[in-house]
Amino acid sequence: MSSTTTTTTVTTWSLEQTSAADLRPAAVPEGDVRVVRAEVPSPEFSRFLYASVGGDITWIDRLGWSHARWREHLERPGVETWVAYDRGTPAGYVELEAQDEGVVEIVYFGLLPDFRGRRIGGHLLSEGVARAWDLAGRRPERTPTTRVWLHTCSLDGEHAMDNYLRRGFRLFRTETAEENVPAAPGPWPGAFPA
Repeated sequence: MSSTTTTTTVTTWSLEQTSAADLRPAAVPEGDVRVVRAEVPSPEFSRFLYASVGGDITWIDRLGWSHARWREHLERPGVETWVAYDRGTPAGYVELEAQDEGVVEIVYFGLLPDFRGRRIGGHLLSEGVARAWDLAGRRPERTPTTRVWLHTCSLDGEHAMDNYLRRGFRLFRTETAEENVPAAPGPWPGAFPA
């Protein structure tokens, strides 16, 4: 085992909403904060969001994806990326993935580190969940949404679980396992001060 990997107990929580009425929207933050769908599949932009949001919380699953794999994923029907912008600067994103039988998963959600703690996360999550519930309106081939779900874990941001619960998600499964966890990679080499 590499010195940059440690064995850690990781708890994973799965949460769901089963009705659009479950959503409890957060207040809209002050200032020029907008949530916009990234309608043009862009592997470069999506990888930027993934690495920048997840760099300090050990998102590593997609770091090795090729450009072609990113494109293939982003072009799948029912995959949507919604981006929060603060005064024109990307602040975070929500990635939705339509699944069978009206299920939509929030696959990724988070903010870039400089935008955390500014009340943008609750608003972004609210908008992302609302877009999950109305996804079939943009994708007529999809079954109307009957369930929105996600999972989070003890490696994610410290306010993630509270935000999900405040938005009306309910816990339906908890799992704990020992995992080999690498050091957080950062969005680029040397991004974190020593």
